Amino acid sequence: MKKIFDRMFGQYKGLRRELYVLFWGKAATNMGAMIWPMLTLILSNKLGMSAEEIARITIAMGIIQFPANLLGGKLADHCNKKNLIVVCDLVTVTCYLTAAFLPVSMTQIMLFFTAGVFQTMENPSYDALVADLSTAENREKAYSLIYLGLNLGLILAPSIGGILFQHHLGLAYAIDGLTTLSSTILILLFIKDIAPVKEEKNIYEEAKDTQSTWKILSGQKVILLFLICWAVYQFSYAQFNFLIPLNMESLYGGQGAVYFGLMTSLNGLVVIVGTPLLTKWAAGLGDTTKLLAGQILVSISLSMYIFIQGIVPLYYVSMILFTIGEVMTTLGSYPYLTRRIPASHRGRISSVSNIFLGAAMYYSQWKIGAVLETHTIMTAWQCVAAAGVLGLILYLVLIKADRKVYPLLYKK
Repeated sequence: MKKIFDRMFGQYKGLRRELYVLFWGKAATNMGAMIWPMLTLILSNKLGMSAEEIARITIAMGIIQFPANLLGGKLADHCNKKNLIVVCDLVTVTCYLTAAFLPVSMTQIMLFFTAGVFQTMENPSYDALVADLSTAENREKAYSLIYLGLNLGLILAPSIGGILFQHHLGLAYAIDGLTTLSSTILILLFIKDIAPVKEEKNIYEEAKDTQSTWKILSGQKVILLFLICWAVYQFSYAQFNFLIPLNMESLYGGQGAVYFGLMTSLNGLVVIVGTPLLTKWAAGLGDTTKLLAGQILVSISLSMYIFIQGIVPLYYVSMILFTIGEVMTTLGSYPYLTRRIPASHRGRISSVSNIFLGAAMYYSQWKIGAVLETHTIMTAWQCVAAAGVLGLILYLVLIKADRKVYPLLYKK
């Protein structure tokens, strides 16, 4: 047993101490992540909204997050990243705990979205901090570790959220707030040094302090192509928290929340087991190869819903394939980006990438919500499958272009 454990997790030895603190901070926060997975069901089942109304609300709230994301990226490159994370977390905790004492209402939802805005604002700092505290050689392991922590709390949280959904939703908000507070305390007390690792950077990571973010992106059009590829992937991925729960509710009513909670917990469990194994197995693969593999697996898993309606065991098979694809995309995406952009712009370009992903997610929910208003759920799944094919084509184009623009990264 010890040999198996060492083989899976021994690869994470030797990283900066601060990365382990961020790992536990992410784990603690997500142990209470009970509301996000259930948001669609809260708006649908508790507040009686249609799929199109849900999409409109989430899109409107998402638009508010875009300037917060840009501000967060700007602050991440010019301010103390640790302090920024702590301040944003404290606002989030206040919103969650206030919402816990309110009845289910739009006021409660607004507090939840306010918390989400501040969590969005801190994300560029998290992403940039992981890159700062790791080297080019161990960056995949660093992001893998943080992703592992992010999902560690998701093993039980969604299932517990599904149980609390009907009669104790306020308790779920309270648990969200308290676990986020515990994460904040960990970061405040135990992260002492956030100075970037000193190493000889590859030529593509050299700082360019005098250049604007737009000049960096306009001068590296392959990065823009990558962001478009990632956004198309996100269009499909967003159905995890939108179309799947609506599909479960249409088939099973209130029991759909329980099924969806179990599926989300399975997602977290496969991440815990699969992330260290895939990190080790895929160590020799290029970033773009990992991204292509992730796109293929996520597309296949979601396309399965065209054929598996009402066959419960196959939902879990689909979720396993979906999660492996999700892990591969995570292992490829952030290392891909940080190896190809100046270190001076990590926070700002992280915020731009988050905007691309957010726009794709909210457009996806709006588009699929509109499809559901006039067509069947089967048509919606066919649209998702078509987006998956488009993503595959775009990633093949990216792989060819990337080799031309960043040849040094392909030299062994």
